[in-house]
Amino acid sequence: MINTPYVIGLTGGIGSGKSAATERFKTHNIDVVDADEVARDVVLPGTLGLHSIVQRFGKSVLLNDGTLDRAQLRKHVFADPEAKAWLNKLLHPLIRERMLVLIAASTGSYCILSVPLLVENKLTEMCSKVVVVDCEEDIQLKRAMQRDSSDKQTIKNIMAAQASREERLQAADYVLDNSTTLTSLHQQVDELHTKLLMQVS
Repeated sequence: MINTPYVIGLTGGIGSGKSAATERFKTHNIDVVDADEVARDVVLPGTLGLHSIVQRFGKSVLLNDGTLDRAQLRKHVFADPEAKAWLNKLLHPLIRERMLVLIAASTGSYCILSVPLLVENKLTEMCSKVVVVDCEEDIQLKRAMQRDSSDKQTIKNIMAAQASREERLQAADYVLDNSTTLTSLHQQVDELHTKLLMQVS
């Protein structure tokens, strides 16, 4: 575990409202290290990550501008457990290393480490406390379908690959209930921010 700065892990299933929660934390001048952004950074043109992916899967995984074609890569790994395992083995250490650099560079009273698969990838060990953004699974499904314009089965498959709602809640020190309105979520974030400031002061 990292002692300084104080790291708050934030997670939640697809469509739960993680992004809305992290955006609210930012209004309190809290640095957010977003695993999804880091995952994109480690496969930018010129990185070891992208070079290794092209060596393994060929140039078909590149777009015309030389950036990674994520949809094409997904096709390669989704139906091939071995390819998926190889990709995870490549990317997870690169992502973790980059997250540690960004955490060390954060300047707020604490920083948020936002990771969709925080529980699944056992990254809770990097955190002082864990916050789970939670809502009913049917709400997750509806929101994710609206946001991503994906079909119901695709979202259900993603949900099935993630930790269950119960597993996430078991790992939580704090729960943000995002089953109603954005205003309610913001209010909960504001209250939690005040609590966290008291802990780190």
